[in-house]
Amino acid sequence: MSMLDKLKGMLKGHEDQARQGVEKAGDTFDSRTGNKYQSHVDGVQEKLNDQIGGTDKPKEQ
Repeated sequence: MSMLDKLKGMLKGHEDQARQGVEKAGDTFDSRTGNKYQSHVDGVQEKLNDQIGGTDKPKEQ
């Protein structure tokens, strides 16, 4: 079992919370770097959300 499979198993049923964490971490990184790497961070956030699975997008707060 790969590390990714283990993480997916741990996240099962908590996809929305995981997506919110990914968004918050990316936003924090953007704010600390002055949005210098925003396009890269957005790409990573998309890929992580794809890996997390589920159907809903993160809820805006």
